[in-house]
Amino acid sequence: MILPTAYLPPLSYMEALMREPATIEQMETFEKQTFRNRAIIRDAKDELVRLTIPVKKVEHKQLTRDIEISYQTRWQHQHWITLVSAYQHTPYFMYFADYLKPFYEREYKWLIDLNDELNATIVSLLKKERPALVESQKSKVERRTTDWSGQIWTDKHPWQTEISIFDRLFDERD
Repeated sequence: MILPTAYLPPLSYMEALMREPATIEQMETFEKQTFRNRAIIRDAKDELVRLTIPVKKVEHKQLTRDIEISYQTRWQHQHWITLVSAYQHTPYFMYFADYLKPFYEREYKWLIDLNDELNATIVSLLKKERPALVESQKSKVERRTTDWSGQIWTDKHPWQTEISIFDRLFDERD
């Protein structure tokens, strides 16, 4: 299976990544404003928060493997503070935080390197620490689309596309 790179991808992307061996596409043309460098999380108030990794100016038809992360802003600090604010009171955040915080302290040159290492860590946490997490959610997913959506539709939480796997890793809110 071939998948695009993704930053804090949604549950269905992680399901696909864990289901069978996958190759992350590096030779595709980088698409702006996609989950390659953007993520959506749900904060403590159940509001959607968008996180974006700034990238250096993308030339016309630049390959994904050549996308450099920009550090002109303190985006790592902002993302980490946002994640802490959103998940600090969930049951599993304090346990997983030590595994994830280094990704918001180290500077990566290439977007694909950050995404690959972060996703490998998330897969490891899903498999080793809470192996039933993804499996238990499969039966609950009521709607699937080709844009890597997979959240649960309820009266309390209307359908939200592309919410990060962090929403499930830290807390099952349903």
